[in-house]
Amino acid sequence: MDAILERSHELKQALVDFVLDAEGELAQALETYAASQLRRGSGDSTQQDLIIDSFITEGKVGEHSPLELFLESHPDLDQSDRNLINSWHRSFIGLFAITNILPDGFELTNWLTDKHYIVKANNPQTLQAISRLKVGEILLTRISPVTDSYWIFSGPYTLMGKLGKPKLAVAIGNFKENYKSNLYSDAPELLEEAWESVAKYHQQFLEFFDTDEITLPGYQLNKKIAEFQEIITEKSLAAAGIDTSKSLAEVAEEAGIDDEEIKAAAAELGADSNAVSQIFNNKKGNSKMVMPKVDLPPELKKAEQVTALSHPRWGQMFLPTYTKVQTILSAQDWQSVEGAEKLIRFYIEDKSINAFIWHRLAQQYPTQLENVLQTFLQRPDFRLESDLDPLLQEFNKPIEPELPEIASVPIHLHNLFQEALGEVNKSKPKGKGQQKSAKGFQRS
Repeated sequence: MDAILERSHELKQALVDFVLDAEGELAQALETYAASQLRRGSGDSTQQDLIIDSFITEGKVGEHSPLELFLESHPDLDQSDRNLINSWHRSFIGLFAITNILPDGFELTNWLTDKHYIVKANNPQTLQAISRLKVGEILLTRISPVTDSYWIFSGPYTLMGKLGKPKLAVAIGNFKENYKSNLYSDAPELLEEAWESVAKYHQQFLEFFDTDEITLPGYQLNKKIAEFQEIITEKSLAAAGIDTSKSLAEVAEEAGIDDEEIKAAAAELGADSNAVSQIFNNKKGNSKMVMPKVDLPPELKKAEQVTALSHPRWGQMFLPTYTKVQTILSAQDWQSVEGAEKLIRFYIEDKSINAFIWHRLAQQYPTQLENVLQTFLQRPDFRLESDLDPLLQEFNKPIEPELPEIASVPIHLHNLFQEALGEVNKSKPKGKGQQKSAKGFQRS
């Protein structure tokens, strides 16, 4: 084993001991970080080790990272050790496929970004454990850089085995849900493009609806959203220099694509107009991302009233209860409104009601909302201005937006989800109950 690999193991063990033996501010920061992470996992020993490992490279103690505090407390370390430890700020968690087996590790592909890595074991125990793994198996793990050419397993791994496309799509969906801040950790260009797509979609929403808030019966809103997305598709085709007045065959010929090829690709992606436009964009090399298709779930299509809210960072929210909350906040006696307490509790506790929605209500109904929360929470001293964000954090609501569902996603993930849905639909008995294929990288 390379000397630098052995040294990376020694330094990592020293880092773990430093964090676990710490007192004061560092210990408190670890406790807070662990509590927030454990809420969304099983709490088993593997997850606990993973939490400690991620805290070492991602955690914050005031303005400093645990890595910086470790270096500060070990001034005798030579420059090569310091450079190695500093490089671990680039560590990240991913869902990796084993693509090749090496004598001391693997070639891995990060499924989230399609980037490739040589990853080695830096101690005999890990080397023995990974010797049983096979090409094609999927690992959930963190990796850390060692040199310009290879990485190491930073902490424990979870073996997910060989997954067919439907199960792999579910695993990626779970990763997306549980590790939103790590979605494109090793591809900042994809993350930037995804965030830009959210802002662009919001601007298009404003241009189409002339407002960032619209309330309609569910079935009408679904029709308007479909119409809105068709207009977006028309614009994206036009921006790609494609004449939408021509037939698909004519456009395919002009783009230099065989007619059968484009039909096959369109069918593979669900024959959705947005997916077809993306095929042309790919040939022109304009983008690495695909915009998901928005389709309201059945319960919202049937709802009497659905409010759509749009924001350049929080994305789009569809709420069947927003007008009811407005009624509660407009009432002389809010407790006289039927179901008021139950709905306020839902807004406080449910993760779908994010900080943006609360801040919007606070802006529209500041006095009334403060009074409602004082009564509901039995906190007469509650002040909206100073206490709202701490309340939201108390109920595990992020104050800053996480990448929303509407964000564009890498083409390889979009294609995987289409193929997975195709396989699922093929396995279902045909008939009236068969679901239509969903579009894009989205959860149903």
